[in-house]
Amino acid sequence: MTTDFAGRKRITAEILIVLGLSLGASAAYSVVAIVNRVTQTTSLSHQSTTINGSLSDRPTFDLIYQLMATFFGLIPVALVAFLLWQGTRPHLERLGVDFRRPWRDSLSGLTLAIVVGVPGIGVYLAGRTLGITVNVVPTALDAYWWTVPVLILAALHAGLQEEVIVIGYLFARLRDLGWKNWPIILTSAALRGTYHLYQGFGSFIGNLAMGVLFGWLYVRFGRVLPLIVAHTVIDTAIFVGYPWVAATFPTLFGLPG
Repeated sequence: MTTDFAGRKRITAEILIVLGLSLGASAAYSVVAIVNRVTQTTSLSHQSTTINGSLSDRPTFDLIYQLMATFFGLIPVALVAFLLWQGTRPHLERLGVDFRRPWRDSLSGLTLAIVVGVPGIGVYLAGRTLGITVNVVPTALDAYWWTVPVLILAALHAGLQEEVIVIGYLFARLRDLGWKNWPIILTSAALRGTYHLYQGFGSFIGNLAMGVLFGWLYVRFGRVLPLIVAHTVIDTAIFVGYPWVAATFPTLFGLPG
C-alpha cells in the first residue's frame, strides 16, 4: 500500500492517463451518447446501435481496418502490463493472467460464461420490453471468409481490454492507494456499466451487475484469466450467433418478421 503523498499523486495520475487512453474515454463518450439519445424525439426502444460495423466498402481494406482496430485497441493492455511489471515477474502474472493452470481457468471461464450470459440475455430482453434499452446490433459485417475470425478477434479484444484494465489493473492500482475491496468492486462495476450506457439503461444495469460479480470473483480467487475467457466466450456467441438469431427471431432486433 502506497502512503507517500508523491507516490499517491503519481499513481492517481497514471490511472487517469490509462483510463483516458482506453475505457475511461469510452465511458465519457457513452455518457454523451445516452444524453443525446434520451433528448431525441425518438424513444430509446426505437433507436439502434451497431457494435461491429464495416469500416470500408472494399472487403480487403475492411479486413485491414478491422485488424488494425483490434491491434491498436490492445495497446492500452500492453501499457498496463508494462506499468505493472514487478522485478522479474513477467507481464500480467501479478493479475493472475498466466498459463499455469489453463484447463482449470478455461473450465471456470466457460462455466461463468453460462452463468452470466443467460441472465444477460434476459436483462437485454427486459430492457427492450421496458423501452430502456436500444436495439443492439452485434454485427453489421457482410459475409466474407474473414468475417467469423474477425468477430472472434473482436470478442477477444473486448475480453482482454475490459478485464485486464477494469479488473486487473484498476484493482491493483486502487489497492496501492489503500482502497478496500468493496469500494474497488463498486467503482470498477460502475465504470463497466458506464461505458455500456450508450446501449441504454438496461445495458448499464446488466453490466453493473456483471462488474460486481467479476470483481467479487477476482477478490476471491485473484485470477483474471477466467474472466477473460468468460467475456470472450459470451461476446463470441453474441457476435457470431447474431445472424442466425436475427433471422430466427427478427423482432428482437427490430427487423421485419
